Order: sequence, then structure tokens, then C-alpha cells
Amino acid sequence: MQYKIGTKQTTKMVELRKAVLVYVAQDADPRLTDRIVRLCVESGIEVQWVPTMRDLGETCEIDVGAAMAAVIPDSSEDE
Repeated sequence: MQYKIGTKQTTKMVELRKAVLVYVAQDADPRLTDRIVRLCVESGIEVQWVPTMRDLGETCEIDVGAAMAAVIPDSSEDE
């Protein structure tokens, strides 16, 4: 599995129905997270909440925090 990190990339993967799971940081701005959660619910994609943006960054093995990230299968083409 690979990650698409950030609001734009995560939204794109959900809209294209390539995401199998979306991580969302609980401390991220609700103006960003509300839309992606709604899209995931409508698309039937599981949302997993992570306590902080920093924790999410660590989950994705990056050195900075992130508001959200989509998990996509390795077989999906890079966008």
C-alpha cells in the first residue's frame, strides 16, 4: 500500500475511488476534514481518525504533520 498525503491528493483519490482507507487527523481544521469525511461516507471508504497531524505524518513516514492521507493499493497508478 502507498499513501497520497494532503488535502488535494486525498480528495482526488477518494473522488477517483482509488482510496481504500483515509486517515484524518483529529486536530486538523474541520473546514478541511468535514468535506473529506463526507466524501468518504458517500463513497463507502473507511475513515480512521488519528489523534494529531504529527501522528499522521509519522504514520505516513514523513517528517511533517498532515491533515489527511489516503491509502491506495500499490497497483494503482501514481496520479
